[in-house]
Amino acid sequence: MARARIEELTASAERDFLLDIFNRRGFARELHRSIAFIKRYDATGALVVLDVDRLKPINDTFGHAAGDEVLKAVARILSEQVRSSDVIGRLGGDEFGVLLWHLSESDARAKAAELEEAIDRLSFTFGDQTVRAGASAGVALLDKRVNPVRALEEADRAMYIRKAQRRHEVRA
Repeated sequence: MARARIEELTASAERDFLLDIFNRRGFARELHRSIAFIKRYDATGALVVLDVDRLKPINDTFGHAAGDEVLKAVARILSEQVRSSDVIGRLGGDEFGVLLWHLSESDARAKAAELEEAIDRLSFTFGDQTVRAGASAGVALLDKRVNPVRALEEADRAMYIRKAQRRHEVRA
């Protein structure tokens, strides 16, 4: 009985209560496991970090319940767009991570673009206004030479570069 309760508490400590996906802690554990597997079996994979665009203005204008609706829709899209063997997590307020298995670099970048496009197509109606959120994605390839901290830093850096590119595309 106590063992089951400990397992239940451990599992809940690694899940995002709002989205029912891994939180940062659970995702970090899965990232470490994935890299250990990749090193042992000389496998490949990719880490995609996505940042939800325009979430702060949505929260500020329509309230946090509206922002939560956006986050739930993004989590649903990510779940629908990846394989059951892939891993999804919420890294922070508006940031998500996706671990993808057995992909080439071009396939990983194509999948990141697909995820951006799927999230970009989402629209939300709050009151009498329809708004879009969107997402910017960065990719880090996972191989036997990478460590988890560097992978997250690399994907995060790539995501911020992509976010700046998308801002420029909107203005141009």
